[in-house]
Order: sequence, then C-alpha cells, then structure tokens
Amino acid sequence: MRDGGTTFRSQKMTDSAPAYGWDPASGATLLQKLKDDMKEAMRNKDTAVRDAIRQIMSEFPKLTLPITLESGKKTTRLKRPEEITNDDILGIIQGLVKSEKTVLEIKKEASSPYLEAIEAYLPQLASREEISAWVAANVDLGQFKTPMQAMGPIMKHFGKQADGNLVKEILQGLAGR
Repeated sequence: MRDGGTTFRSQKMTDSAPAYGWDPASGATLLQKLKDDMKEAMRNKDTAVRDAIRQIMSEFPKLTLPITLESGKKTTRLKRPEEITNDDILGIIQGLVKSEKTVLEIKKEASSPYLEAIEAYLPQLASREEISAWVAANVDLGQFKTPMQAMGPIMKHFGKQADGNLVKEILQGLAGR
C-alpha cells in the first residue's frame, strides 16, 4: 500500500483497495482502462491516481492525424477516441515518466506518488537477460560496422518493451569483447 490506500499493479492486494494499472494481456484497451481507473479513483477519493490519469489524458490533444484539405493544403486534426491506439498512449506515458524522472533527479528524490501511478500503466519492460538472449540468437554483429548499428533491428523487435539505454549498454558491452 502506498499513499493512503493506492495499490499499484505490481503490488499484492492486501485489502479491498483497487488495483490501478494496465496489463496488455487483460484484453482491455489502455484508453478504456484509464477511463475506468479514473472513475474508480474519483469514487475512492484517490487524488494521486486521479491527478496522474488526468495528466495523461491532458496530453491527448497532442495526438493528431495528418490530413489534406480539398484546397491541397496539408494540416492535422485531433485523433478521435476510437483512433487512439495503445502505442499512442504508451508514448505519452513514457514521455511523462521521463520528464518526472528528470524532475526527481534534480530534486534528488528517488520516486513520487505521481511517478508510481503513471508507471503502473506501462507494460513490463524486457530484462537485460531477455534482450541479450535475443541479440545472441537473432543478430549477426558481423554484418554491421559497429555493434551500435544493430540498435535499429533490436528496437524494432522489442518496440516499447525495451529501454533504449539498456539496449545501448548491452551493445557497448558486446563491442568491448
């Protein structure tokens, strides 16, 4: 339990507090889960989670689609709720996590309720061992001038499930051999 009743996905349920967060295997879209958790947080007067979800949703106007008008002019329009994908929202959350970590680093703090709340909506990242095993099995470093050039295929395979800095460390370790 953290913050007076807030239970996050990674913790075990010890009482009747709601579990906030998203699991891609659950079948629900991330947008629907955010809406459901917002309602639940409001019912439970859980301000930390409610404010974190509001912050995520406040970023939705940044999600746009390019369109061409009849006059030929190119412009953009906001995505409708049914057009917002899980990857769109994950990109928003990852940006918020990155900026919050920067703020916490400046403040010399380890974590915050806000950071914990938004991280609960990110899928589990691939571990160092999983990435290393996949690289060993699927990437021929001999076809690249430097091991760092293998970053593209690795990130394409793992997508948002791998931390780019971790992949970079692994490749630098392979370059040192």
